[in-house]
Amino acid sequence: MKKILFAASECVPFIKTGGLADVVGSLPKYFDKDEFDVRVILPKYQCMKEEWKSRLEYITNFYMPYNGRDRYVGLLTCQMDGVTVYFIDNEEYFSGPAPYTDALYDIEKFGYFSKAVLSALPVLDFRPDIVHCHDWQTGLIPVYLKDSFAGGDFFRGIKSIMTIHNLKFQGMWDVPTIQRFSGLSDYYFTPDKLEMFKAASYLKGGLVYADKITTVSRTYAEEIKYPFFGEKLDGLLRAREHDLVGIVNGIDYDVFDPADDPLIVRNFTRSNFRTEKKKNKTALQKQLGLTQDPHKFMIGVVSRLTDQKGFDLIQRVFEEIATEDVQFVALGTGEYRYEEMFRYYAGKYPDRVSANICYSEELSHRVYAACDAFLMPSLFEPCGLSQLMSLRYGTLPIVRETGGLKDTVQPYDEYHHTGTGFSFANYNAHEMLFTIQYAKRVFYDHKADWNHMVDRAMVADFSWNHSARLYEDLYRSL
Repeated sequence: MKKILFAASECVPFIKTGGLADVVGSLPKYFDKDEFDVRVILPKYQCMKEEWKSRLEYITNFYMPYNGRDRYVGLLTCQMDGVTVYFIDNEEYFSGPAPYTDALYDIEKFGYFSKAVLSALPVLDFRPDIVHCHDWQTGLIPVYLKDSFAGGDFFRGIKSIMTIHNLKFQGMWDVPTIQRFSGLSDYYFTPDKLEMFKAASYLKGGLVYADKITTVSRTYAEEIKYPFFGEKLDGLLRAREHDLVGIVNGIDYDVFDPADDPLIVRNFTRSNFRTEKKKNKTALQKQLGLTQDPHKFMIGVVSRLTDQKGFDLIQRVFEEIATEDVQFVALGTGEYRYEEMFRYYAGKYPDRVSANICYSEELSHRVYAACDAFLMPSLFEPCGLSQLMSLRYGTLPIVRETGGLKDTVQPYDEYHHTGTGFSFANYNAHEMLFTIQYAKRVFYDHKADWNHMVDRAMVADFSWNHSARLYEDLYRSL
């Protein structure tokens, strides 16, 4: 039995701010339980919902030296879909109103978390063969495994994997501060280790010292070896390219299933979407105050409203997108200028633009189920989950060819009758607009081709089953 420990800062259903939580919460359920014992460890945040905190069982506690004094480490646990989840409890670090708060405080508390994860293992009597670390918040774990935890029989031979969910976030601060928090010697603060342009980075430490590096799509694994996507770590990633693997994320097909999703108005399948899917559209139109017309071309967006997600492109040509034969539904929060853009156009065109500047799990499912197309013109996208959800619901993605979007959406080919969506290559507003207009033309003028594409989209398999087999191969290789 191979033992694997996922270490991460968030995990559904306990705490979520982004796609990282979906991966950590869903993937462990899909491993072969006869061969792999996969467990998860994360902070016990005070801001977790009471329904989850009330399920936790206290195990024990101990004290650990960190940043100049002994710190309390409480250990709790619960079972989630057959997976054991451990929680590190420390109210000094994890009692804030959100998982991430002040940048310097986050550096300190996730340094504590990385050390506490390894310190807890002998106490828990769980010795993993591999610690699978996720993003910068756990970047010190591979370093510690080669440093202060390298001695002794318990830790000897434990391997580590570092998964990059988004290279933009690196856990950087000045060298003296990170040296004080981490307790690492001067040896580690050189340009070939944690130092990075006179500062120091948790993520870089993880990338230098992990036995393997993964990221969340094949294309992103190639892109980050070059300066535009590499966030100043491209040289290191080129140096470690033989240890770098791209494995595309999946989604939980039990949660995202149009056949029995309790959050949508009318369930549907591949066999009946032609009649049933549009009933979700008219219900959403009624709910949002849009003109009720099942034949109107509806585009959806569920996203953080940021530059990375391509909203500067949308802003540039939104007047041309929001024409009379289109309805546009936006759901999300983010930069003020993009929130205001959608509010402005919803006021100007209330019959065809709906701005929902919030986050609602129920409404997101209804958007995936109701819309005809889903717009995702990202500047960069390590994997992306929204396009996988839209495919599952037969809502055809319109994406830019980058990262996981390129790996998961096959562009429509009208001559060979293939494809599961539409794509454009250059980060250009009018190229995006042309692709939207092309999709609209297929929707209105070639309905049989559109429906065949919906059928192909709904049969595409981006469940965790496929990804889990690739991770199992990676674990065996270590």
